[in-house]
Amino acid sequence: MLYDHIDLRVSNLGEIRLLYDALLPAMGFSDIVADQDSVCYYRPGGDRSNPFLGLMLDPLHRSNRTRLALRAPDRLEVDRLAEIARSAGATAFEPPHVCDEYTPFYYATFFEDSDGNKLEICYRQNPKTEKR
Repeated sequence: MLYDHIDLRVSNLGEIRLLYDALLPAMGFSDIVADQDSVCYYRPGGDRSNPFLGLMLDPLHRSNRTRLALRAPDRLEVDRLAEIARSAGATAFEPPHVCDEYTPFYYATFFEDSDGNKLEICYRQNPKTEKR
């Protein structure tokens, strides 16, 4: 794992949680700890030393062109998580597809949360061990 935690700034916790409360538990971050200024998504088991993703209230937050890419273990998982995101209100939704402009082995879906934060769920196929 290359990160310890992600603190994503958001302007409205109540509105934005619709997407993250559906998506992150589906990705295994089902232990949700919230207060009036933040929501943190942990893996179950109570071990707070593991990586997590947090939403931090910042009423002045404005999205920029930064994109958070979340890795999936295979294409089927990208498809499943894309449908969860779409159903939970993701905006600027792009269905899963092969991104030839990156590599013919890159499969991803792209979308935004209600603040306009850009998100992606991707799978990088290993061309040496897997067929397309």
